[in-house]
Amino acid sequence: MSRPCRNFQPGLCYHITTRCNNREFRLTRLECREVFLYAIKKAQEKYGFKLYAVCIMSNHVHYLLEPKQPEELPKIMHWLNWYTAMCFNRMLNRTGHFWEKRYHSTVNSYQLSVISYQ
Repeated sequence: MSRPCRNFQPGLCYHITTRCNNREFRLTRLECREVFLYAIKKAQEKYGFKLYAVCIMSNHVHYLLEPKQPEELPKIMHWLNWYTAMCFNRMLNRTGHFWEKRYHSTVNSYQLSVISYQ
């Protein structure tokens, strides 16, 4: 069975969650969090999306973002997950998948509920 298509719409915010492979606690080190914030900054420069909130947990990350063009969301997430996986695997001296499955995204028209999660 194939995955359902994502329904992207202009001018909306998306609550996105991505989790470490095997639900392992790989984001506990301060260096990992700093690399993550650097990667988000680079992705913003590259794609120009608005980031309303980010919450880096020990084994997953929440974003609340609004892409310039809705069809850019998969490109943004692909780049972020690729870049951070490459950096984290190098830092942690490991190989293989860093992120589990694909990211989860939902349209969020009421941003405060997600931001209060932090």
